Amino acid sequence: MGILSGNPKDEPLHYGEAMAVWTGSLSCKSMIAGYSTLLNHAGDQDLKKLIEDAMTVERTEVKELDQVLKENGIALPPAPPERPKANLEDIPVGARFQDPEIAASISRDIGMGLSACSMAMAQCIREDIGTMFARFHAEKIRLGHECLQLTKAKGWLIPPPLHHEPVAAK
Repeated sequence: MGILSGNPKDEPLHYGEAMAVWTGSLSCKSMIAGYSTLLNHAGDQDLKKLIEDAMTVERTEVKELDQVLKENGIALPPAPPERPKANLEDIPVGARFQDPEIAASISRDIGMGLSACSMAMAQCIREDIGTMFARFHAEKIRLGHECLQLTKAKGWLIPPPLHHEPVAAK
C-alpha cells in the first residue's frame, strides 16, 4: 500500500489542496464581513434574507475549511471583523449601495465561488477534500438559483444582449 491509500484523512494535503482550502477560508471570511456591510445597505426584505442565507453558507464553509487547516498544521487566514448593525436611513443616499447592486455583487461572488470550487475539486487527490468542495459547490448552486429568482422577480436582472434568429429577407 502506498502513502495515498487507506483513510484520506491520514494522507497529506498536496500544495494545491492546501492553497485551495486556505484561500477558500480567507475568501469566505472576507465575504462575511462584506455581506455584513451590505446587509446594512439593503432595503428589500427578500434581499436581506438572501444576504443572511449567504452569510450562513459562508460561516458553515469557514468552520469546515478551518478544521482541515488546523488538522494539517496550517495557520488560519485572518478574519476581518463583521460590521455592526446600522440603520439604513443613517446612510446618506449618495453613499448607499442600491439593492440591485447588492444582488449583482452576490451573484458575481457565487459565480466566482462556483469556479473556485470546481477548480479545487479538479485538483484534489484526497477524496474527502474533493467531496467537501463538491458540497460547497452544490450549496452555491442552490444560493445562485435563489439569487437569480430574486433578481428576476424584482426586475433587477440586466440580461446581456439576447440572441435572436435573423429574420429572413423578404
